[in-house]
Amino acid sequence: MKYTLAVLVENRPGVLTHISGLISRRAYNIESIAAGHSEEADTTRITIDVEADDEIELEQVVNQLSKLVDVIKIINLTHIDSIQRELALIKVKASKENRSEIVDVVDIFRAKIVDVSRETMVIELTGEESKVDALYELLNDFGIIEIVRTGKIALSRGPGAAKDM
Repeated sequence: MKYTLAVLVENRPGVLTHISGLISRRAYNIESIAAGHSEEADTTRITIDVEADDEIELEQVVNQLSKLVDVIKIINLTHIDSIQRELALIKVKASKENRSEIVDVVDIFRAKIVDVSRETMVIELTGEESKVDALYELLNDFGIIEIVRTGKIALSRGPGAAKDM
């Protein structure tokens, strides 16, 4: 099962390496990992999608991460009402004949065309993982040249901040 963790850490060099190394050494698969500044300048927020067999195994991951000096707080967002998004850029083959079809598909997903050349189009999509997967499947029929995805970012709903949970 996939679990989504929000990890607040000190904004220092090497912290992301320590966290990803600890998880991989324990033979857990990181499905996605995204890091960026938080609302506090000295704090980085890392969102990790990790695969574990069950809650007990996940608890082991959380306990190990908690022991790292730079970790401030870990929040399991899996069962909390939260907003989860991913950004994808998809470069697809686009001929004169199929260009309007691609535009129609992009419009249905409320995605954006951010670059066009004679032979290709680059589409930008923000949404839940399933939405990105669905667009990928449809665009695959046209010939995907390249895709890049940010990994999941997540934020709990409501007035509380992660640091206060």
